Amino acid sequence: MIKADLIERVVQVTGQKKKDASEVVELIIDSIKQALAQGERVEIRGLGCFGVKVRKSRVGRNPQTGAEVQIQAKKVPYFRPGKELKAVVNRTFSEVYPKE
Repeated sequence: MIKADLIERVVQVTGQKKKDASEVVELIIDSIKQALAQGERVEIRGLGCFGVKVRKSRVGRNPQTGAEVQIQAKKVPYFRPGKELKAVVNRTFSEVYPKE
């Protein structure tokens, strides 16, 4: 599913105009981005939790030359799925691929 599919689903369920549904989806995504940029955690019950982890600086290697390279510290977004999402995914997977 891509963003356009999500917008189309909102249109089908709510009966809104496509433009309005697009604005709603964009607003949600932008709100999540802004919260993460400010270092906040975003929790959506039934779906999961978005957050930011800090990776320390470290020494890496250039694969071609083998020379050491200093890799700077950086912030990395992550997603941790909730219990309900895990249950839905596992149930669907086991229904499609039953154990013999």
